[in-house]
Amino acid sequence: MTDMINIDKRDKIDIVTFAVKRINATTIEEIKEGVSKVFDNPSAKVIIDLKGVEYIDSSGFACFLSLHKAAKSNIGVLKFANPEPRATELFHTLHLHTIFDIYDDLNTCIRSFR
Repeated sequence: MTDMINIDKRDKIDIVTFAVKRINATTIEEIKEGVSKVFDNPSAKVIIDLKGVEYIDSSGFACFLSLHKAAKSNIGVLKFANPEPRATELFHTLHLHTIFDIYDDLNTCIRSFR
């Protein structure tokens, strides 16, 4: 994996966490490359844990949308957990909360797969 992202498995779910506070044009390539690999497996279940990510720019959201598309085309599922207040605000401003499943905490998100 890369220094920026970490992927753990729990109940057959890939949980992606970030070692960066900002997801933007300078970090996005490495993030996209690392996370898109989990969708190489059909029916992948993936949670992007946004805890600690204070800022996401348009390239970050574009990356999330392309990961969402990759998940769907591979019969996978992509969900989000722990968004910081600023990120939550942006998901709502961009109406992405209508596209993505977003949960306030990781355990609730994991249970939602059952």
